[in-house]
Amino acid sequence: MDKYLTVILIFMVVGIPIAWVSPMSGEIREQPLLPLFYGSIGGIIFILFYGGYKDKKAREKLNAKRKRSKKK
Repeated sequence: MDKYLTVILIFMVVGIPIAWVSPMSGEIREQPLLPLFYGSIGGIIFILFYGGYKDKKAREKLNAKRKRSKKK
């Protein structure tokens, strides 16, 4: 996974508890910030799928390069 995606993933993971706990007082909120919670969950899923997609494309490119060099 790319280092930029890893940093964004860390921010998404930190956003989940912030949705449930108030950072100022440390108390659990009666009404959690659901857009922040579900946005973080969706962002994590998107980053994981996108990172896997990028890694798969890079592997395919390397494998194609290896196969091409063997034919010569």
